[in-house]
Parts: sequence; C-alpha cells; structure tokens
Amino acid sequence: MEKYKLGKVIGIGAYGIVHRGLNLETNQIVAIKRFYTFDCKNGVPYTTIQEISMLIEMYHINIVKLLDVISNTKNEWYIIFEYLDLDLEKYMVTYLKDSMEKHTIKYIMHQILSGVMYCHKHRIMHRDLTPDKLLIDLNASVVKIADFGMARAFDFPLRAYSPEVVTTWYRAPEILLGSPVYTTAVDVWSVGCIFAKMLTRQNLFAGASKNEHLRKIFSIMGTPNERTWPGVTSLPYYPAGLPEYYPENLEEFFPDLEPAGVDLLSEMLCMNPARRISAHRALQHAYFKKKKRKEKKEKKMMILDPIEEEKEEEDDDDP
Repeated sequence: MEKYKLGKVIGIGAYGIVHRGLNLETNQIVAIKRFYTFDCKNGVPYTTIQEISMLIEMYHINIVKLLDVISNTKNEWYIIFEYLDLDLEKYMVTYLKDSMEKHTIKYIMHQILSGVMYCHKHRIMHRDLTPDKLLIDLNASVVKIADFGMARAFDFPLRAYSPEVVTTWYRAPEILLGSPVYTTAVDVWSVGCIFAKMLTRQNLFAGASKNEHLRKIFSIMGTPNERTWPGVTSLPYYPAGLPEYYPENLEEFFPDLEPAGVDLLSEMLCMNPARRISAHRALQHAYFKKKKRKEKKEKKMMILDPIEEEKEEEDDDDP
C-alpha cells in the first residue's frame, strides 16, 4: 500500500470498508476496498477470493473496473477500483428536486441491464443490486455496477444458495419464500425495483419486516398460487391463510410511464421467476426502441444535472 493513500470512508459493506484514495505515483483518485481483518489460521475467506477472481475476469463499460489487488504480511487485503463520483441513490437525492426525466431513466436502465446481462452471460449472479451499488460517472454519463461482495458464480445444474442476500426491499419473492434454488431472475427483480424507485423516488415494496415486505409485494403483484407459479405453496415460507390479493394495474402506480415501460416493468416484476424476463430480452424490449431520426441526439444524451437541463420537447420523450 506504499503507493496509495487512504482517504475518507465512502462506503461500508458486509465484508469490508471502502475509502476514497489516491495513487501517489499517478495522482489518480481511486476507490480502495479494505477487507475486514480475518484470522490467518483459517486462510483467506472464500468470499474475498471469489470477489477478486470474478472482478479480474470482468471487462465491461458498465462494470466497475478493478485496478489492483494488494495483500501484506499482516493478512490485510485491499482491492483498488476506479473512482466514480457518486451512486444512484445519492444522485437521486443530490441532483434531483422532483422526478427524473423520462429519457434519463431509460438511459440509466439500459446501462444497468447491459451490465447485468454481461454478468449473467459470464455465469455470475450479483445478488445485491440496489441504487447504492450503482455508481455514476457524471462526466462520461456512465453507470457501473459495483460491490460484488455478495455475488456468486454459478453453473448447471443450479445448487442451493444462501437466502440471506439482497437488501430486503429489492429481494425477489422466491428468496423471501425460502426457495433453496434460485436463478439470475433474482437480479432482474432487483433491477425492476430500482426502475420503480427511479420513477417515483419511492420504494414500491417497502415493508418494515420480511413478512410485511412480502405482503406488500402480494398486495400489488397478486398472491401467487399453483396456477400462476407451480410449486410456490410448497416453499418453506409460503404464508398460510394469507388473503388472496389480485394483481393491481401498474399504470395506476406509474401514470407518467409510457405503455412500453409499464409492460417492461411488469415483466421484470413477474412473481414466477421462470416467467420473469431475462436481462438479455429486457434490452430488446420495445421500451428501448428509438426513432431513427433521434438516434444521433440520443447518443449524446448525458446524465448531468437534469435540474439544469433545458426540457426536451414533448415529442422527444417518446420511445
């Protein structure tokens, strides 16, 4: 660590603390993840090795870039990342007074799904996608997925995974119901929840406990049954005696969202994970289709402070 200087703490995760740092040789600002000290008798934690090995193999514009890995004789481990200005959560709080512009939401969603699709194609589930895990480079208008501490590589056939993943408000129903096996569909559900939050600045499913959170999901998306989700009533935490809720019309929750966007959101928040849209198919959805006459303008679109931007003409908000 001689060539790096640790600065203020900018994030705290399950396995380490993230600092703003400085490369003393290049004067480059970086992000430094310092893993919690562990007992050297038991070796390097599997989670640390896995996060490093996954990041080493990933090269994508929408995945945070790994710059360096450092360990020392004190059994301390550090991962050096590129530094980005802020995360999506802070962006919504700091840069927005009211709602986000329609084109900005679409632009961010496309980048998130591109990064998620890349992870899934390389057999990696992130398992903890939330607004504060999505970093934004304001100058380049790029969104990058970060914090792979809960991520897992997977293979076929799928095996049982821990249910204690994903921040509760972004946790898919199959995890909440205790399914021992789950798929990349859990990441798509999380992105759907992020989509909904960008639209209203509020969490769509915000329960104070897991049970309340599950009830909130059912009250909006409908109570799953054997017809809509075969096998769901056999899951460990399927609640007995729960009222039978019917699906609500998402257009009523998001009246300003175009029909194609409502359709995409409903497919991402499909209760049955086997029927939930994939990241790959989501990117091909009509919501992201552009009119040819607008393509050149859209490519120059920036995320920079929407408050200061001149409002686009109404016609330009159409897909």
